[in-house]
Amino acid sequence: MQIAAWQALSTHGDIATNLARLDESARRAAAEGAALLITPEMFLTGYVLGDDTRALAQAAPLERAREIAARHAIGLVVGGPEIESGACYNAAHLIGADGQVLARYYKAHLFGDVDRDQFTAGDRPTCVADYHGVRIALMICYDVEFPESVRAAARQGAELICVPTAQMQPFAHVNQRLIPTRAWENQVYVAYTNQHGQEATFDYVGHSLIVAPNGEPLAEAPSAGEALIHAEVDPAVVAAGRAANPYLDDLRQELFIS
Repeated sequence: MQIAAWQALSTHGDIATNLARLDESARRAAAEGAALLITPEMFLTGYVLGDDTRALAQAAPLERAREIAARHAIGLVVGGPEIESGACYNAAHLIGADGQVLARYYKAHLFGDVDRDQFTAGDRPTCVADYHGVRIALMICYDVEFPESVRAAARQGAELICVPTAQMQPFAHVNQRLIPTRAWENQVYVAYTNQHGQEATFDYVGHSLIVAPNGEPLAEAPSAGEALIHAEVDPAVVAAGRAANPYLDDLRQELFIS
């Protein structure tokens, strides 16, 4: 399966503009052969929303992305705020090419005041769903920095980890060093899709990347500017990598159960 990661900067608080931009990016990605497009964290609304978070969530921006997926017959991983049972979450949806929601994920590890002032933490380390013959796990930004999260997804059979992110300075080393490590130590593809530019006090570092199970980047975006990058994801490569480097089989999980 060919996937695309779209590095972009949200138009702050403007759902209609962000949906229009997503529509064009989905059209382009599909025309270039991608079966799945991954977007940055909170792309549909912007990330630093303050008192406007709940009102923007009530506009159901994630539900409104479904028609874009169906119109262009492309899967989407897209992020925005979502309200469930009265709580507001930093959410990502995996939407199929028919517009159906295949998985909903709520960010489990909240980063600093920007998350804690806006959101409730999700209670699952990840979620895994099948799409185009690939087992896909969803995480959001800070979640992937915890090795336990990615290991949990790998143990659930994930072959591709999709990570919408809004990574900012001074944490560019996460993109450059930690993401390849997460891919290698679990023999899994990781698509890490970032915002770029500035929002409020945040200076986003860009450098979105898609990494192979051997830890080698397959595609990388620059540190500045919008970019659409592509790579092929092959479950057979994951299986071969895990056979050659059997960390998941050799891990003595019983030693770490408290």
